[in-house]
Amino acid sequence: MAKSFKEILSSGEFVITSEIGPPKGTNVEKMVHHIELLKDKVHGLNVTDNQSSVMRLSSLAACHIIKDNGGEPILQMTCRDRNRMALQSDLISAYVLGIHNVLCLSGDHIYLGDHKGAKQVFDLDSVQLIAAVKGLEQGKDLGGNALDGAVEFCVGATATPEADRMDAQLLKFRKKVKVGAEFFQTQAVYDMEKLKAFMEYAMQFEVKILAGILVLISPGMAKYLNANVAGVTVPQELIDEMTGVEKGKALQKGIEIAARQIKQIKEEKICPGVHIMAIGKEEIVPEILAMAGL
Repeated sequence: MAKSFKEILSSGEFVITSEIGPPKGTNVEKMVHHIELLKDKVHGLNVTDNQSSVMRLSSLAACHIIKDNGGEPILQMTCRDRNRMALQSDLISAYVLGIHNVLCLSGDHIYLGDHKGAKQVFDLDSVQLIAAVKGLEQGKDLGGNALDGAVEFCVGATATPEADRMDAQLLKFRKKVKVGAEFFQTQAVYDMEKLKAFMEYAMQFEVKILAGILVLISPGMAKYLNANVAGVTVPQELIDEMTGVEKGKALQKGIEIAARQIKQIKEEKICPGVHIMAIGKEEIVPEILAMAGL
């Protein structure tokens, strides 16, 4: 029997997760193709939850499809769209469907997405959502009511090693650990020295950190991240490296950079794993892993 994601985290193996982007619609053919490509090459497949506030197929439905196709799903759950009743209902529904890993996030602001008139909820934040999961594991909902059958999740959260205000970031990191987070998948990291500094702090806690590897596809993407995404900084030398390639070769250079970063993280034992984000280009992940020697 294959190991669960929770067992993989405690096994000492170098942990690899990746993301599956659900479709904006009911055609799941491409998504299923990506699941088939990746399910045997990574330890877990995250499904984004209306990423960037763009309405898509739900993370819960896509995780169920991953499970049906033999993969290990990691449910992403944001607090933006649902109140505490709906969040808890989705959690117990996921557990009944055999989905036993959850990544708890606050969620991107509505103004980033395609439904700018939608009302944000944020009844809970990510720390409170982790606490809610742990309460359900104890057989109680947030109203103090007993459950007829509890849940048992491997609970994850996010961290930002390149945050501008690391004091605030580390405070929230500690809060997430305290309420029960077992693993962290970081936001994109490009500066290995900043990742090392974060890991020096994080290693005092009994949690697993998976470094976020976001594949660069063009110099323009790198510049956009620097200008618009808080907590993500692409060093100028990487931008120059992306700029210096022949026309049409930028994506290949991005693949090489991602593979190089993963190899460095593993060989230098900077952290115990990586989370690879290819954002709509999931088919390149096997090549990245091969180039990284994994």
